Amino acid sequence: MLNEPGEIFPNWLLAQVKTRPQSLAVVAGTESLSFKELYGRVMDLAGKLRTSGIEKGHRVAVLLGNSLDYVETVHALMQLEAVLVPLNLRLTPAELGWQLADVGADFLLTGRKYLSQAREASAGTKACLLNLDKLTRLPAQPEITPPESYQASDLHTLIYSSGTTGQPKAVRLTYGNHYFNAYASYLNFPAGENDRWLAVLPLFHVGGLAIICRGLFYGMAVVVHESFDPAAVNRAIDHEGVTVISVVTNMLARMLDQREGKSYPATLRSVLIGGGPVPPPLLERCAHAGIPVVQTYGLTETASQAVTLAAHDALRKLGSAGKPLPGVELKIAPKSDGEPANGGHADSEGRAGEILLRGRNVTPGYEGRPDETARAWQDGWFHTGDIGRVDEEGYLYVLDRRNDLIISGGENVYPAEIEAVLLSHPAVEEAGVIGQPDSQWGQVVVAFVKARPGATVTEGELLEYCRERLARYKLPRRIILVTEGLPRNATGKLLRRSLREILAE
Repeated sequence: MLNEPGEIFPNWLLAQVKTRPQSLAVVAGTESLSFKELYGRVMDLAGKLRTSGIEKGHRVAVLLGNSLDYVETVHALMQLEAVLVPLNLRLTPAELGWQLADVGADFLLTGRKYLSQAREASAGTKACLLNLDKLTRLPAQPEITPPESYQASDLHTLIYSSGTTGQPKAVRLTYGNHYFNAYASYLNFPAGENDRWLAVLPLFHVGGLAIICRGLFYGMAVVVHESFDPAAVNRAIDHEGVTVISVVTNMLARMLDQREGKSYPATLRSVLIGGGPVPPPLLERCAHAGIPVVQTYGLTETASQAVTLAAHDALRKLGSAGKPLPGVELKIAPKSDGEPANGGHADSEGRAGEILLRGRNVTPGYEGRPDETARAWQDGWFHTGDIGRVDEEGYLYVLDRRNDLIISGGENVYPAEIEAVLLSHPAVEEAGVIGQPDSQWGQVVVAFVKARPGATVTEGELLEYCRERLARYKLPRRIILVTEGLPRNATGKLLRRSLREILAE
């Protein structure tokens, strides 16, 4: 279900300035801006970006950390109707450069802190490098005329999501996708100008970007933290008016550890958890501390959450991601490869299968990848590749994230990407990667490697080789050197479940 071609939305920042100019819009560090003040700064930045050459439709990659600068940049690009391309700060320059070239970025906008990384990444690409610190010191530029409205089908974001093939894919998200995701979230959990939503997740992730969009749509203040500090988060909840936060499981556990048993105030309305199910012992700790945990299931392709578990169901429906948000449809289908899902096992509540979604928050497809778009979109449904089941009450249980996806500290890690790096080493003949349960990170990466005949290689050499080519969170915790070939099926497909059995033994 795609956005209607002629559907129009207002310029939301302009609308908030007209209806609630003095309401708090954003808090970052010591700075607090009303919507009127935010608008003034955004328009000033938009004028300077226009003078630097950014026009409507240009693809602007952004390499910045969580900051007021990031929020203002997102809004300024909307006033120019340019396309935002958020970049993950944790990627290596080589990985960033690949994305810049793949998406055809026209500009790379960064700050002093990341300038060296940005220079290396943009070398050899067409992206024009802009230093935001220098831009903001320029004198005021000629004013621009902001758009009165946007088409729902207009492209807002190109944001990368790793694929099971090992190559990242740029997900196309429209103005309509972002709006309907925020609207569905609002219908499920109303928030408004009396709320403050803490953005401690990276703003270059769809979960962080969604908070910026919700603040804009709801007329709600967004509180931006540069990085996750459990003491700072707890302080913001206790003393700085934060009523809603979005975190991953590891963050929540650290918040509770830092708090040392102290309960949370009733003003904390909701703690949204993504990046995988919350362990039951942690949910019980949350219940004791008075934390209203809301588990969610979503994808970059759904502009953030698509399924949400209400706080009052957190203990009753342990392990569930909840029910689809209003306007989102869900169904379970047999796996697209024809093999039974979840090993073919059924249970009393429903058989497992691939999770299919549709709704106006779902991406229209992948940039420059028509074949992958066609595979994902079939018969009007988006095939997530994730495996789950729905119980008799309509609650979704996610059993396997995109088959072999590893979730480490809330970050998605795809085995095929790491395998490709290992296989590029001249001494490696075979490589297989799986996730191993870990009490701190949820999962860590473990690799199995078979050397080529006559070649020798050590675990240390391979780890150093990976360190030069992969972001830190993707690095294997262990590399197990084997002498026999890795387990495969009759068609030569690597059997990762067999690797898990070997590791367990």
